[in-house]
Amino acid sequence: MKYGICALSIVPCRLEPADPSEMVSQLLFGEIYRVIDERKKWIKIRATHDGYESWIDRKQHLEIKRDEFMEIEKAPRTFSNDLVSLLQEHKSESLFPLVLGSVLPNFNQGNSEFNNASFTFEGETLARVAPSRNDLVNTAFLYLNAPYLWGGRTAFGIDCSGFSQIIYRMCGIDLPRDASQQAEIGDKLSFIEEATPGDLAFFDNAEGRITHVGILLGDNKIIHASGKVRVDRIDHQGIFNDETHDYSHHLRLITRVIN
Repeated sequence: MKYGICALSIVPCRLEPADPSEMVSQLLFGEIYRVIDERKKWIKIRATHDGYESWIDRKQHLEIKRDEFMEIEKAPRTFSNDLVSLLQEHKSESLFPLVLGSVLPNFNQGNSEFNNASFTFEGETLARVAPSRNDLVNTAFLYLNAPYLWGGRTAFGIDCSGFSQIIYRMCGIDLPRDASQQAEIGDKLSFIEEATPGDLAFFDNAEGRITHVGILLGDNKIIHASGKVRVDRIDHQGIFNDETHDYSHHLRLITRVIN
């Protein structure tokens, strides 16, 4: 088996091996993956942090050795904690823009190293081991007003499950990629009154399929990605949008990942 690492700011992950195919997710700098199939111009990968399978352009693939892959996978994670920050490669002095939530492999005293390359990072970093509800809420507000983007995972474009996933990931918990998969994680609550800030709320469509997720804030409020990352009111029926004066999403269930 072959292994790879994302060595660019953002790499689009596509449903099929073609440029016109829909983007179903994104890799951020420093995230690693296994190669599970190859075509002439495309690589099919399985992302390590969520097991999600997709296709990336071969030109955006950087292969690393198995030993290095395993070392990065097991090491504590350090994330960039600025909306945008710069990483400088030592030899070429090239600059790489990093978005919030990017990973800094083998980070130590301002330096990150992988694949025989060394980088300097002077931005703000985040390395959490024990997640807390306050961390979840505070991190979620860093993405407020980020535009909605199907398959997105950054503050410059993000979808609902990408939002909940990156928030929990930066707080030390890896969630699956899709809302329906995330709904299987944690303990299910019986009533919205039992919920506390940081719990996840899931919403279904007319066919009963879970299609949306958000993070509860307390005081009957929820932060979620719908058009943009926004804060709305929520009750036992669902999310109420004060701008449209109507319910935008039907509540299906609430789960607690952090006890």
